[in-house]
Amino acid sequence: MSTGFSFAIDARDGGARVGELSTPHGAIETPAFMPVATYGAVRGVSADELRAAGAQILLANTYHLEERPGSEVIDGQGGLHGFTGWRGPWLTDSGGYQVTSLAGRSRLDEEGVTFESSIDGSRRLLTPETAIQIQERLGSDIAMVLDECQPSGTDSAATAALRAAAERTLRWAERSARARRRADQAVFGIVQGGTDSALRRANAEGIAALGFEGYAHGGLGLGEEPTQRADLVAATNEALPAASPRYLMGIGYPSDLVDAIAAGIDLFDCVIPTRHARHGVLFTREGVLKLRNARFKQDAAPPDPDCDCATCAQHSRAYIRHLLRVNDTLGARLASVHNLRFYLRLLEEVRTAIRAGSFDSLREKVRAAPVR
Repeated sequence: MSTGFSFAIDARDGGARVGELSTPHGAIETPAFMPVATYGAVRGVSADELRAAGAQILLANTYHLEERPGSEVIDGQGGLHGFTGWRGPWLTDSGGYQVTSLAGRSRLDEEGVTFESSIDGSRRLLTPETAIQIQERLGSDIAMVLDECQPSGTDSAATAALRAAAERTLRWAERSARARRRADQAVFGIVQGGTDSALRRANAEGIAALGFEGYAHGGLGLGEEPTQRADLVAATNEALPAASPRYLMGIGYPSDLVDAIAAGIDLFDCVIPTRHARHGVLFTREGVLKLRNARFKQDAAPPDPDCDCATCAQHSRAYIRHLLRVNDTLGARLASVHNLRFYLRLLEEVRTAIRAGSFDSLREKVRAAPVR
């Protein structure tokens, strides 16, 4: 266990649970949603606005930060906390998904991932060891191991590739554990195995045996049905330490979150709130608003009359629509603040409902609201 890191479960309602995740830079009430700050910033949203919206922890992308400005630069300015002005907890991913997604410009083998830099075209190598080293220089509170994400398939070749990826992920996790040098940084292992329940469970047992501070579900959200994903998460959680935090990576819509919370998930991240905001899609209690539609041209109502965010307190649907249509960056910023507050407030309400024993009722309300 790293210094300054602990996790305690305070309340349960079925499989859902409320906990407190303590880190060197502050405590996080879980279940929690982590806004995505790819380059060390949530696009267009300041640290003060994130705090006001209820953000507790941010997620940054190791690959992109190593490309620009470089982990040495960030390390020299006090790590992510000093460099960005966000003084609360940070989680950094390993960068593995990004480099393996560089179509035609990356090659994966047992050593790691060799890829072509998107900045200068140079050849670089990301290994389990260097992924940990970079994240230690970034100074995040939680670092992720390097893993291999392989989508599921139906033919024998795809099945063999999925198994090989899960086995390599376990070997890389062992190397990541040995590479650790910082006592003040927690490291989470990542479970792979696609939609093969038995493979995911076996992989989870192997990852759990390595004794990481937390565990993540990777390789999901790649086309499986939401009900299947929830079943996979619940089954895999049975093989993970119940006293450790569990993180579902890169997912999703509000209904996805409450389904995963019911299965025992504690942490989430996703670009959906801010990406949708930039396209004028805002989340409300009654479903989504597509503000670019002409019917909002003279709509003087706030985006969501029940929302307590700064955007809804001061601006109308008509005004935000106008800003989006003239490509003023303020439009995307106001929409992002609202969507982030919607997600973060939802998690606040989830925690309250779990403590009150009424989580199932809240879950059904969230699932009933249209989101697409």
